[in-house]
Amino acid sequence: MAERIALVDYGAGNLRSVENALRAAGAESIAVTSDPADVRAADRVVLPGVGAFAACMGALSAIGGMVEAMEEAVLRAGRPFLGICVGMQLMADRGEEHGIHRGLGWIGGTVGRLEPTDPALKVPHMGWNDVVPVRPHAMIVPGEAYYLHSYAFAATDPADVLAITDHGGPVVAAIGRGNMVGAQFHPEKSQAYGLAFLARFLEWRP
Repeated sequence: MAERIALVDYGAGNLRSVENALRAAGAESIAVTSDPADVRAADRVVLPGVGAFAACMGALSAIGGMVEAMEEAVLRAGRPFLGICVGMQLMADRGEEHGIHRGLGWIGGTVGRLEPTDPALKVPHMGWNDVVPVRPHAMIVPGEAYYLHSYAFAATDPADVLAITDHGGPVVAAIGRGNMVGAQFHPEKSQAYGLAFLARFLEWRP
């Protein structure tokens, strides 16, 4: 029986592109859903995200029981979880975009504005850039991926950082702990690298 993938729909993600990329990577059963029951029943959970931290966290929290269902599936049942872009940033304790806003608090850290040391480098950080692993992980290999973000994850514990990129200084490209991984880059826009990354997620047994 095909594993059930819950792709969380909270009005703040590039849902169809992520769904299509997951299918291209080998997923057979995907529920694009705003129903907490689907998340509880899923074998894997994916949280996409496009937009501002506060708006995304507010939209996710506004779905009755969704955060609780995600905590049950991911934190207590230990099902593999992937956060993409803002979906990764929401894993932090807090975000500092347009004020201070509470995140899910799954991986300690703060999401703050990118401040490249080279004034010639623009924010947002947009386009292709490296993914450089900083410790071994089944999900992370070297390559190039597509980024689009103005804020970045600063992890409290360096051991939670899986990969970095460079944009006027090191920028977190991926984080992870246990059964959770977050990618700052967009695998659904990263062509062959992104599809291979999603295929590894579908095969991952943390």
